[in-house]
Amino acid sequence: MTTIGGLAFVFFCVFASYVVSGGSMEPLIEAIPFEMWTIGGAAIGTFLMSNSMHDVKHTIAGFGKILKGGRFHKSDYIELLSLMYFLVRLASTKGNMALEPHIEKPSDSTAFQKFPKIVANHHACDLICDYLRMVGMNADDPNQIEDVMARELKKTLNEEMHPSHALQTMADGLPALGIVAAVLGVIKTMSHIDQPPAVLGAMIGGALVGTFLGILLAYGMFAPFASRLKGVVEEESKFTEVIRAVIVTHLHGNAPQVSIESGRKMVPNEHMPSFAEMEEAIQQVQM
Repeated sequence: MTTIGGLAFVFFCVFASYVVSGGSMEPLIEAIPFEMWTIGGAAIGTFLMSNSMHDVKHTIAGFGKILKGGRFHKSDYIELLSLMYFLVRLASTKGNMALEPHIEKPSDSTAFQKFPKIVANHHACDLICDYLRMVGMNADDPNQIEDVMARELKKTLNEEMHPSHALQTMADGLPALGIVAAVLGVIKTMSHIDQPPAVLGAMIGGALVGTFLGILLAYGMFAPFASRLKGVVEEESKFTEVIRAVIVTHLHGNAPQVSIESGRKMVPNEHMPSFAEMEEAIQQVQM
């Protein structure tokens, strides 16, 4: 909601100050539809040219993240750490093979069924199962596992960042597209050079609306959208970083409680449960 509120405040300040200072909305109202046609159409066209259909869909879906913010909260991290505690404790006490019934079919696992949100998060669920499965295949070198996980998480983060980069690229191009619209308006004005000054003034004013819109859309909308989406993606990436921290710490031979504490420290401060909250949660986890 802060994104919508901020956008409304930007528009209010820009247009209200213009009207209060004596500006007329009539030239803007007359010119905006045509200037938006030029600028918006060109922006959409360049966006489609520079991105695959997968990236286009990914970027459109990113607007949901812009509006809603990060999807993981304190309760989600507590559930994740509770599940990870169960798994690493099981591996520590009964061996890695004891994990097989849980990681081969997590949807049928009694452990995973207690945390339906994690099962629904296919990326996080697959990450847990894939790397614990590798551990069961004797790939238990913590440095090697950490390196492989780091490369996979970096790859995923780069892919998730693409919509933000696409929006930022559009924001960078919008002022120039606004100039294109303004130049077209000037060309139209010059072709009517025989008209009275009042008519020419109105036409030049309409042409300048293109420059105005290009700059407003760039720095008042799409650049903040890109920045917001980047922040949300980076925040959500900590969810999988918690998984990596727990697994790697476990492979170094630490106790389950230490592994969970290592993961807890990776949670964003805004959502990080306290040590006492985490202790209470893992005490409720049954083998």
